[in-house]
Amino acid sequence: MQIERLPETRQHAHPGTVALVTGATSGIGLDVARQLIRHGVTVWLGARDVEKGERTARSLGPSARVVQLEVTDAVSVEAAAAQVGELDVLVNNAGVNPGGDDIDGTTLEQLRTAYDTNVFGLIGVTQAFLPALRRSAHPRIVNVSSGTGSLTWNAGPNPQFDWEAVKGGGLAYRTSKTAVNGVTLLTAQALGDRFKVNAVAPGLRRTGIVPGMSVGGDPAEAAAGIVRLALLPDDGPTGALWSWDGTRAPW
Repeated sequence: MQIERLPETRQHAHPGTVALVTGATSGIGLDVARQLIRHGVTVWLGARDVEKGERTARSLGPSARVVQLEVTDAVSVEAAAAQVGELDVLVNNAGVNPGGDDIDGTTLEQLRTAYDTNVFGLIGVTQAFLPALRRSAHPRIVNVSSGTGSLTWNAGPNPQFDWEAVKGGGLAYRTSKTAVNGVTLLTAQALGDRFKVNAVAPGLRRTGIVPGMSVGGDPAEAAAGIVRLALLPDDGPTGALWSWDGTRAPW
């Protein structure tokens, strides 16, 4: 069976491209912002903590701007959309992982925490910035998902993650990312081919998403896969889940 891959094209940011990255002050989001800036993009750093955001922006240079953004707070989201104004690229990166419990141990509070940020927050931010994205000549939305949210990969052993070790676990986080995949597909269908709406499975990375986790790959590697989707050409794909390495991932 042939593996579908993203087309090999030189990454290109149109002049004046503006992006917003949620959860941009650390981990994968910070590397996404850094790499987009290297491509000539002006990047708004979505930050819950404005002071941390301003420190991060200073470290990234004059093409970085900061906007206070708590994705679970509708007032914050609305204010951020008003402050940012015009937008071409939205990277929904902010996410939380409330625990690795299975059906026996997962609490409804864990589920609410995961879905409030990973799903409802993502939808709320997307809706708030849709008017700006519709004004863009090259609108792009990238939703950071997870390979552990793929129902196909979850259904049986696969090389993407230690299936036996996580089988049945992480109910709150993993199902929230399954929901992100569904939201991505239906959003792409609703917005049409002019928009490029895709999800990405970044792989296991050394980030704060799992407290104390010291294993995993370089976040910058995952960020490169996200940036590739953020800068897709106008004939690029939409409505798909992609692995960080540019190969198509199953729903």
